[in-house]
Amino acid sequence: MITLRRAADRGHFDHGWLDTFHTFSFADYRDPAHMGFRSLRVINEDRVAPGEGFGTHPHRDMEIITWVLDGTLAHRDSTGAGGTLRHGDVQWMSAGTGVTHSEMNGSKREPVHFLQIWILPDRAGHQPSYGQAAVPLDELRGTLRPIATPDGAGGSLVIHQDARLFATILGPGQAVRHPLAPGRHGWVQVARGEATVNGAALEAGDGVAISGEREIAITAAGGEAELLVFDLA
Repeated sequence: MITLRRAADRGHFDHGWLDTFHTFSFADYRDPAHMGFRSLRVINEDRVAPGEGFGTHPHRDMEIITWVLDGTLAHRDSTGAGGTLRHGDVQWMSAGTGVTHSEMNGSKREPVHFLQIWILPDRAGHQPSYGQAAVPLDELRGTLRPIATPDGAGGSLVIHQDARLFATILGPGQAVRHPLAPGRHGWVQVARGEATVNGAALEAGDGVAISGEREIAITAAGGEAELLVFDLA
């Protein structure tokens, strides 16, 4: 069974400095029918104006993953970690028992466009921690490259949940497949371009929940497509 979540149906707020779309309920956007999927709690697509961003604020007991699509994002947090992310960089922060952080546009001239993902942890009370990795874009082309997993497979960042996140960039007509073990579920988020996922036509910003299927089958439609793929318990 597949369930579509169209880009146009997401929560949307334009705050001037921030243009944001919420796949699931978040902040002032509340929709009881879209509170998350399995351990996946948040997918926000954010565009932040030059020199602006999210000032220092707290989180706890959440696995937070950031994937930059365009521009530069600057991170600082209370663990002492900090870094700058661009397209192909993945960031993970385990808020655990409590952390404060900021996410700012690292450019005074260009906007930054990114996806922020929240995954519920396997338990409360982890030690706050941070990780960042550069993923060569060539490693995404034509394959599903793991970027966050519970065991660090394929050089991915390690998260505190039985969830696996993959990224891929597909050329026109190119296809990838990911098997789903019995009892596993999938979510596919189209970051750019167009693709068919298990027969459903999707555009940028669309997502699809997949349950009771043997695999996730993705084919790029039209031009190049970039997608994130979740394998969830």
